Amino acid sequence: MSRIGVKPITVPAGVEVTIAEGNLVTVKGPKGTLTKKFDAAISIKQEENTITVERPTNNKQHRSLHGLTRTLLDNMVIGVTNGFEKKLELVGVGYRAQKQGKKLVMNLGYSHPVEMEDPEGLTVEVPNQTELIVKGIDKQLVGNYAAKIRDWRKPEPYKGKGIRYAGEVVRRKEGKTGKK
Repeated sequence: MSRIGVKPITVPAGVEVTIAEGNLVTVKGPKGTLTKKFDAAISIKQEENTITVERPTNNKQHRSLHGLTRTLLDNMVIGVTNGFEKKLELVGVGYRAQKQGKKLVMNLGYSHPVEMEDPEGLTVEVPNQTELIVKGIDKQLVGNYAAKIRDWRKPEPYKGKGIRYAGEVVRRKEGKTGKK
């Protein structure tokens, strides 16, 4: 049995969950609304303020979908109540970021500044020039956009320069040594 899939999801006050035909789930909360269609084989049931996810058989496909469906539903409920955020740090001489309206402008050592438009449903905050915070209600969108920002300059192992997630540890390598 799936250890994650069997746990019930508690729906907090102020959150409204509707399960439509074909496992189309809509979650409305104080921060917004999320809608997702789940596999029809998995049954999603709501009783008062708890949601349970059940699978029809023990074949491999249903076992893998069981925990996934429950986790995605839980992330939707958490997203509309608390939201998600990813923090990024810019490490390197001259690496800095700033906001210009809905655009994120970063100087990352290229000959030109890198400009990125904020996607729909996400906000990017720049508390200081070397920190970025990506916020939103959809965990997948937040993670993908943070990864796109990080892809412009991944942390390199020799000097440690680049864009890294807050708390990420970059394994450092020793440089070349000269002949003696």
